[in-house]
Amino acid sequence: MAHDQKSEEKVVYVGDSRIRKNTGFVTPADYTSYPGKSEAFIPNFLLKEWMVGVVVLVGFLVLTIAEPPPLGYPADPGATVIPMPDWYFLFLYEYLKLPYASGDYIVLGTIGVTGVAFGALLLAPFLDTGKERRFYRRPIASSLMLLSIVAIVYLTNSAWTSYQKELAATGQKPEHIQREEEALEKRAQGLPTSNAKQPESETVAIVDKDNPAMEVYKKATCITCHAADLNGQGTNPSLLGVGDKYDKTAIADIIKNGKGGMPPMYENATAAGVTDEELDQLAEWLASQKTAE
Repeated sequence: MAHDQKSEEKVVYVGDSRIRKNTGFVTPADYTSYPGKSEAFIPNFLLKEWMVGVVVLVGFLVLTIAEPPPLGYPADPGATVIPMPDWYFLFLYEYLKLPYASGDYIVLGTIGVTGVAFGALLLAPFLDTGKERRFYRRPIASSLMLLSIVAIVYLTNSAWTSYQKELAATGQKPEHIQREEEALEKRAQGLPTSNAKQPESETVAIVDKDNPAMEVYKKATCITCHAADLNGQGTNPSLLGVGDKYDKTAIADIIKNGKGGMPPMYENATAAGVTDEELDQLAEWLASQKTAE
């Protein structure tokens, strides 16, 4: 290029063939065929992973807002149930039942093996420093990954199979099946199918509050679930107006055999010192709890 200050002189630019013409969007280079070459982990790759994490988190938040969580039945320490974790913890649940992960080896099962597993994950970027990125060219890392997947699938299936056999042997129904049957029964009766406590449309008073059966009601520990004012608490139903739906015989049967999410309370009541005559008096008093017309 000429550097003279004369304006009439023609300015000539000499192109450099090493500089590519910018045509807008630049397609990023494909490094898959060049082992060891890739984009920078910080900030390029980390930013992409962070964006994916944000999208997944927002998706979970939308689901939690759009669909309320199902409410289970109140915890009953006296109930006979088969403990079972959520599906994504089934493999850990089954693993902790193995002989060398429980009992005298519980420390090895809970801290030793899991510590090695998580430590290996943390050290994986430092131990696996090979330039090869194709999984079939990385036999050690790929074999460990496939072995982990097979172990998780096997333990999950084993835990679920054992759970089904225990249910069949004990004749129990899972809680979600009980909730489904209870919801169908409520739907057939035209009642709300939600386990959440429904607001009272009108104030219902306790009928014959000074009846001696009120003391039996407290003595039989009914107050624990249905409150002192019979209005229920949490997901437990209110007993105000229960006489509109059940007579004395039906209430006595519910106390003895349970119904829906309510377990049988006969043994608990008798263990608390309540006699059969007092339970009969309680059933009669509850049957008198009707909505005032």
